[in-house]
Amino acid sequence: MKAAFYTLGCKVNQYESEYMAELLKNAGFEIVSINDEADYYIINSCTVTATADKKTRQNVRKFKRNHPDSIIILTGCLPQAFPEAAEELEDADIILSNKNNNDILTLINQHTAQHNRIIRIEKHESGDTFQSCSINGFHDRIRAFVKIEDGCDRFCSYCIIPMSRGRVRSKPLDELKEEAKQLAENGIKEIVLVGINLSSYGKGEEYNMVDAVKVCCETDGIKRVRLGSLEPDHITDEVIEGLAGLDKFCPQFHISLQSGCDKTLKEMNRHYDSSEYRALCCKLRQTFPDCTLTTDVMTGFHNETEEDFEASLAFVKEIGFEKVHVFPYSEREGTAASRRGDSVLKAEKERRAAVMIEETQKIRNAYMQSLIRKNVSVLFEEKTDGNTYQGYTKNYIPVSVESDEDIIGKELTVTITGVDVNSDRCLASF
Repeated sequence: MKAAFYTLGCKVNQYESEYMAELLKNAGFEIVSINDEADYYIINSCTVTATADKKTRQNVRKFKRNHPDSIIILTGCLPQAFPEAAEELEDADIILSNKNNNDILTLINQHTAQHNRIIRIEKHESGDTFQSCSINGFHDRIRAFVKIEDGCDRFCSYCIIPMSRGRVRSKPLDELKEEAKQLAENGIKEIVLVGINLSSYGKGEEYNMVDAVKVCCETDGIKRVRLGSLEPDHITDEVIEGLAGLDKFCPQFHISLQSGCDKTLKEMNRHYDSSEYRALCCKLRQTFPDCTLTTDVMTGFHNETEEDFEASLAFVKEIGFEKVHVFPYSEREGTAASRRGDSVLKAEKERRAAVMIEETQKIRNAYMQSLIRKNVSVLFEEKTDGNTYQGYTKNYIPVSVESDEDIIGKELTVTITGVDVNSDRCLASF
């Protein structure tokens, strides 16, 4: 039997697709490309935005239309948050929620035996524990995402995630230790710790995010450890001090901002203001002189005026993020913000997003230009074309270099010689 995965959304979804793929592989399935013919097509959905839902619906229909004799399986956040909407997708033969990913093989066997449509959606409940899961590799790469946290307790007014992921729960340290060891033995050189609200890792337990990073840093064979997206109010002085003492830790901090306007932050039900965020950025740059700060920014949130947008833009330019992911606000059914209405026209949201992108890209380009003639350490991950290899610095700047020998998996010092703006990467030589 052949199975193919199509994954939408975040790094946690990517990890969970790998986990399900290994469950099937261990049962004798062959995992093939989504472009190949398969007996089963598994769509791991995202539901952060209405656009993500639309992509899920389109792909369920596309795969059934293109492969009418194959079994279409829908899982992920859409069925979890909106079970009725998922059930309406009649082209999905098996529907399961992200809470039931462990059951994928059982449901496939059940469908094979009974040939009936199966829907298995179990709600997240308060008091749920972390669902045991681990992987042995990651798509034949040398960098692996490792999920250590699930759920969110923050209830930002625009966000559906608490409905689709439940409350905060954390992977025990002993399970993480064993998983990191297995990944290292299978050639993984860098671990990226990820979660739905990663910085809440260890909430209610006797360990925290620094302990998770330390466990991975202490694993023989692992060269680097990186963190996924973080919430600013969880990065305490104790956390900063703990991370600074770990040599393998990569000083790249993706710290969710959403807006640089205090009025908008309050309406979003974010748990900080711009002054607190600014102070954190200063601490991080003082503690990690070579660190990069990256973030997410939303434009056109409910009631955002032009003045609010300009305040947000000014703050983003002041911080000087090395990279910014910008997106226009999309009203999400079931959230607190959706009950207030959507007061900013779509065209205006997109105009503000375009302005924000243009300004933040200037900052990124200037930063990358500032690296020219500097020596940097790069962990090379892939061969792109010809004799060109690409990898990343510890602070996550993409770098390409030409080499006559295979350097995948090697951490080497190179000199930055230029910047390819079109591909958003630095060029280097030995």
